[in-house]
Amino acid sequence: MKKLLPVIVFFCISLGLSAQDEKVDLEMVKKIRQEGLNNSKVMDIAFNLTDVSGPRLQGSPGFMRAANYAKGKLTEWGLTDARLEPWGEFGKGWELEKSYLAMTAPYYRPLISYPKTWTAGTKGKLKEAEIFLIDETDTTALENYKGKLKDKIILLYKSDKITPSFKADANRYTDEELEKMANDAPQTRSQPDTAFRSMMAAMRRSTMLSTKTKEMAKKEGALALLSMSNRGKDGTLFVSGGGSYKGSDPENLLDIMLAAEDYLSLCRLAKAGIPVKMEIDVKTKFYTQDLQGYNVLAEIKGTDPTLKDEVVMLGAHLDSWQSATGATDNAAGSSVMLEAVRILKTLNIQPRRTIRIGLWSAEEQGLHGSRNYVKNHFTDPNTKKSNTEGDKVAAYFNVDNGTGKIRGIYLQGNDACRPIFNKWFEPFHDLGAKTVTIRNTGGTDHLAFVGVGIPGFQFIQDEIEYNTRTHHTNMDSYDHLQPDDLKQAATIVASFVYNAAMRDEKLPRKK
Repeated sequence: MKKLLPVIVFFCISLGLSAQDEKVDLEMVKKIRQEGLNNSKVMDIAFNLTDVSGPRLQGSPGFMRAANYAKGKLTEWGLTDARLEPWGEFGKGWELEKSYLAMTAPYYRPLISYPKTWTAGTKGKLKEAEIFLIDETDTTALENYKGKLKDKIILLYKSDKITPSFKADANRYTDEELEKMANDAPQTRSQPDTAFRSMMAAMRRSTMLSTKTKEMAKKEGALALLSMSNRGKDGTLFVSGGGSYKGSDPENLLDIMLAAEDYLSLCRLAKAGIPVKMEIDVKTKFYTQDLQGYNVLAEIKGTDPTLKDEVVMLGAHLDSWQSATGATDNAAGSSVMLEAVRILKTLNIQPRRTIRIGLWSAEEQGLHGSRNYVKNHFTDPNTKKSNTEGDKVAAYFNVDNGTGKIRGIYLQGNDACRPIFNKWFEPFHDLGAKTVTIRNTGGTDHLAFVGVGIPGFQFIQDEIEYNTRTHHTNMDSYDHLQPDDLKQAATIVASFVYNAAMRDEKLPRKK
């Protein structure tokens, strides 16, 4: 047995079982908890990013109002070099100035509707038009409708059925679900099953039909195209982009998303041969003077002579879609990150490493803000991995999964960080946060950092109503935010950032 002892010790260390050696300043964590849970400003920040700023579509006045508010608060709190940093050309901004759509025959009925982004309006005039039903499933049959679409409102026939919901919109992770996540093995890429491939093929056919119809309708002088989300019901519209935003691209045909209940009613009437008329008045505005995209950045400077050039980053995307004020996606994450640095500055911390916050733009169009920031600052153009500046980034932490409280963190396959994060979560077990999973999660800005080898992480959050009610919908408003959850999240983020800024070594990188 004595001969095996060195092997056992080495094996334990290789598994990270020496996590008890990880130092955590519990006195500082206590102060962070006190400030974050009892003196929080997170809901005031969220109010200014949502109700005050309005929708924050990339390039819109609402985004710039929110960005300048964030820059001003960061300066007020004492962070240095608060700025709006351009990252490259994005394209046109867009804003909705007026929207009215109603059925006038066979009787009057107001409709729940919202224009898609980057689409043209009706040139400022109230117009009455007939619904023109296209009942086809493939693009070749569209030839039969040529010459018939001028001054019409186009409706693609759907026969979807709305079924009752037997599950609650909101939910939290159960202990069993979190335990399963913690015990997961590394993920492997799996092949999609037959049902998934069939669904994706059907979606591609539907998209192609809609695209071809829109092209023909615009060419012939139709007034608008009506759309319906496959996900939305009960008056909730999942509505986002309606066309290209490049500076040189022409205006897109007006494309209006309707509530499923309204859309299907129109389909039934038109299918039965009952003439349907509508009033429509939509005004939109394009912004072309400045095509640049901007991120908001600021810092708490490091104080350790040997570590101050290293950086711990935290971030979230500031932009949103247009049909509400983007509260859970992602004013929640931006508010949490702003509150986290406010907590740290209020406590007058003296971090060894520099702490840098980034609020990203154009995430909704493809992570453009964060990807270009990483490209411009941290990427070697030859290897596509982190350059010398990128090698100095100790960690990046992201929040972008709604209003739910933090329950843990995704390792993105970087298992060497597991014992570190387990230790960091210990003071927050009473707040429901302790799960560390090897799983990857995607769809948001930490991927830009992970892509060049920088340790980047997204926190596990309770979903609440995220995928059922608020994500990219007309319901994504301030009233769907959970104040206690956001306080908890900001407190934990502040502690993680502080720990990363104070430890002797940067977080280990995934091999």
